[in-house]
Amino acid sequence: MIRRRIRLTGWSVITCILIGLAIVSAPAQSQEQKQTKSYERSFPQSKAEIEKALKELQPALAGRLPSLEGFATPGDHSLENYGRGFYQAQVKVDTTAAGSVVRIKTTVTAWYNDSSAAHTGYRKLTSNGRIEGDILDQLADVLAKTADAGVTSASTAKAEPSTQEKLVMAPAEAKAQEFSAPMPQLPATGTFSSSVSEGLAARKDDASAADKASRDKDSALRTEAANLEEILKNQSHPKNLVAVKKSGTAVVASPSLNAKTLFLASTHDEFEMLDFNQDWVHVKISGLSRGWIWRNSLEMPDGIPDMAQSGPNPAAELFHVTREDISTFPGDWTPLRGKNVRILSVQKTGEGENGVSPEMKLEFAKSLFEKNYAGVAQKPQELAGIVLIFDSADGGMIAAPFTVLQQWKAGALSDAAMWRQCFFDPPEPVESSSAGTQ
Repeated sequence: MIRRRIRLTGWSVITCILIGLAIVSAPAQSQEQKQTKSYERSFPQSKAEIEKALKELQPALAGRLPSLEGFATPGDHSLENYGRGFYQAQVKVDTTAAGSVVRIKTTVTAWYNDSSAAHTGYRKLTSNGRIEGDILDQLADVLAKTADAGVTSASTAKAEPSTQEKLVMAPAEAKAQEFSAPMPQLPATGTFSSSVSEGLAARKDDASAADKASRDKDSALRTEAANLEEILKNQSHPKNLVAVKKSGTAVVASPSLNAKTLFLASTHDEFEMLDFNQDWVHVKISGLSRGWIWRNSLEMPDGIPDMAQSGPNPAAELFHVTREDISTFPGDWTPLRGKNVRILSVQKTGEGENGVSPEMKLEFAKSLFEKNYAGVAQKPQELAGIVLIFDSADGGMIAAPFTVLQQWKAGALSDAAMWRQCFFDPPEPVESSSAGTQ
């Protein structure tokens, strides 16, 4: 009896522990379900009809948010610290006895700005249901329009008799015409009575007044909508933002072709513009972080051209191309050894006492690579790269393989990374100008 009591007591302890674990885990499970909760709505249409309607709404299932306020639920941090909101909706359609049920779950991400660069980055937020509700409302409108179009088409088909029905109806109509009562004829000359004329005139005036009031109301509504749209545009898209044109664009630490790359931006990433010059744009990254982006790689704000319209390129004034050839690479560098390349002979426009800085030489070399890349890209099997030969006492040679230029033009390589994969003879220009970029 004593052993039996001890065994029962042990089972009781285990049972209490299991119950306690269930109670403790219940809120966590509830919270997880709350975070992954999907929004749903039932429709009388079939699954095939709803999936067809969803194809029309495909553009509305993902995109940028004008602001996070009103679309996402604040978490541990205020929504004011977030920007560049983006949403992605996932839709699932299930068949039910009454038709179909549509479930939508949305993922909201945004860029979090923190005073510490280590905590800055994209984070996931919880949708408050407004996005899902809007998508379900749009789906209901599309289904309603489809149903109305089907009813109208059916009514038109029913109203128009078939050829056989016309043949059956013809004798009956002819018989009806034989016994139809004569219609009262108006006199050939004369006018309506004054009471009838006045009634028609009054009705016409009322209709004209109603039409004018309706037009005035529509015009006022359109004006108000345009004003609200302009206000929303100004609030959601400040006028001093610049947008990245292609993925892989380098954000560098200083306005130099060989500056240290901080990170590579993606297409349509936006930054606040602090200042700009002919070649570079100074941008705010987050908090106190700053960077520089090559101006040609950005979409500038309204009124500022993406490329400088005035003022000559300083490097272009110092050099000019004197000859172009296609020949075997004139060197012993492994990537281009024995291969055909496009060779550009370059001379100084004028001999200066102090010579030309390595930075200016790289600036001009980059402009020639950009200008001649398209021609080499058309013949990748025939031309393995571009070679620049500077014909001067302090000249030299710069060579770039086509594969390196291809990655650079695609945004996979920054300017500094591209230069490090080029050939320099002598090597001093690139070493002296990129000493601080490692």
